[in-house]
Amino acid sequence: MKKILVTGCNGQLGRAIRQEYREEDVSFILTDVTPQDGVKALDITDIEQTLQFICAEKPDVIMNCAAHTNVDACEKEWDLAYKINAIGPRNLSIAAEKAGAKLIHVSTDYVFEGNGTAPYTEFDLPNPISAYGKTKLEGELFVKEFSRKHFILRTAWLYGDGKNFVKTMLRLSDSHEEVSVVCDQLGSPTSAAELARLIHHLEPTENYGTFHATCEGDTSWAEFAEEIFRLAGRNTKVIHVTSEQYAKMNPASAKRPAYSILDNYMLKLTDRYQMADWKEALSEYMNSIVRTEGNRNE
Repeated sequence: MKKILVTGCNGQLGRAIRQEYREEDVSFILTDVTPQDGVKALDITDIEQTLQFICAEKPDVIMNCAAHTNVDACEKEWDLAYKINAIGPRNLSIAAEKAGAKLIHVSTDYVFEGNGTAPYTEFDLPNPISAYGKTKLEGELFVKEFSRKHFILRTAWLYGDGKNFVKTMLRLSDSHEEVSVVCDQLGSPTSAAELARLIHHLEPTENYGTFHATCEGDTSWAEFAEEIFRLAGRNTKVIHVTSEQYAKMNPASAKRPAYSILDNYMLKLTDRYQMADWKEALSEYMNSIVRTEGNRNE
């Protein structure tokens, strides 16, 4: 039986991966920083602990879903962000190589500066402008350096089972007739379920390397919010504001890429794999929320 170790197993992607593999005969080794029912403690920033744990468990595949993803907090917590986003992947890469395991590492569109005019491919040079993006890029470099059997998946605007933009917008619409959302940052909203499907597809292969992994199509945060409200049947009005206007309202916010649309070029070129359109994926997610809430109310 295949053994898959998942770090950050209770995050949006970790949960989506478990759901995606629910009908497959695999043995999951679920880990997080703190132990819980069915979840083992693993601090990936500790090299000795990581080596001991992985050599003892002997997984066939390691899926690194752990990250410090609070973009604003990363600016103030550089050391912590670097430990989780860079040192953690380094330690996992060293341990994966020693155990002979494949490593699937999730990265971000924020490794790019965001001043382009065409979707970024895997061959474009990264140039992050935030602590989050810089530490995630360092994580990528460590994975490339220490692990031969690796997949690096750059995704963007991820949402799933957990705290995310979609649920924030729905919560705000419960008490607000209008919300202000940035309109000049462009990207591709990506569902955790769709990313998990790609991981499931790539994991058994030897098609190693760096891949962009976002839903097809692109939009702004403001238009994303409008689509959420449309699908939910809400009448909440979206006020379009610029990044400059938002920064004045939230002076502690970190710089975000204005244009971080990714082209899944390597997937199409090497695998002919195409992810779902972002609107289709969002509709599927919204329907799943309705089903989940309906089951809870029964």
